[in-house]
Amino acid sequence: MSHHNHNIKNIGLTIFLNTVITIAQIIGGIISGSMALLSDAMHNFSDVLSLIISYVARKLYKKDSNIIHTFGYKRAEILAAFINSSTLIVIAGILIFKSIERLIEPQEIQGNIVIYLATLSILLNGLSVLLIKKDAKDSMNIRSAYLHLFGDMITSIAVLVGGLIIKVFSWNWIDGIFSLGIAIYLIYSSWKIFTESLKIIMEFTPEDIDIKKIVSEIIKIEGVKNIHHIHVWKLDEHQINFEAHIDVNDDIYISDFEKILFLVNKILKNSGIHHSNIQPEYNSDDSKDLINNI
Repeated sequence: MSHHNHNIKNIGLTIFLNTVITIAQIIGGIISGSMALLSDAMHNFSDVLSLIISYVARKLYKKDSNIIHTFGYKRAEILAAFINSSTLIVIAGILIFKSIERLIEPQEIQGNIVIYLATLSILLNGLSVLLIKKDAKDSMNIRSAYLHLFGDMITSIAVLVGGLIIKVFSWNWIDGIFSLGIAIYLIYSSWKIFTESLKIIMEFTPEDIDIKKIVSEIIKIEGVKNIHHIHVWKLDEHQINFEAHIDVNDDIYISDFEKILFLVNKILKNSGIHHSNIQPEYNSDDSKDLINNI
């Protein structure tokens, strides 16, 4: 079995496990009256959605480029990461509102049901985390799904603690406190992936790329007069693209420009850029601004 097929199988198994948890917690939350348990169920439901999105994105990412999709589906996993993280933030906002309502008007909670289902969620989410942990290192998409699962395992621990407190001390108001804590944690854990994926979708310059430094090195190359119309962006979380126009001092042969291009690509490679598109120019009447509006 290939590594890719193994990844897909693991995601499929985690979807099944989290569907089981979600259904159990929704039923248990309604019966017990626990807002924290229902909050955890909502998070688990978002896990199921995020895993399905990650599954589809993973399949699309592997598709080859073609004449219609010249970049292939390289952005599929980035889009999945954005959807997954933004979904968590929206869910967290809803939970904050509901938690405040529960703090204002505490309700009777059946602690035993909360304890049993929180324990089940911890075990199954823990298994899900282990299944995709390895793949999360190399993919923002899988990492966003991993954060969903890991975050839900943490929140289930919080729900378990809350259930124990309710059982021992009958402090029903603690359910609202833990629900609020879960919501804040969801925002905290999702924010970085949300902003990183948004920057890639918006084609912002990667933070670790110093355009001014690259320009200063390129214009030192013999024969280079000017470099302008620069655009730097990430195609996905790994590949950085660079395009620019380069003015040369003399009307040279293409073979001579190839020598300049070799040095340019060497500078770009040292900066972490492995794909470039350079347009040579000689006495071209265009804007020489470093960054030019398209």
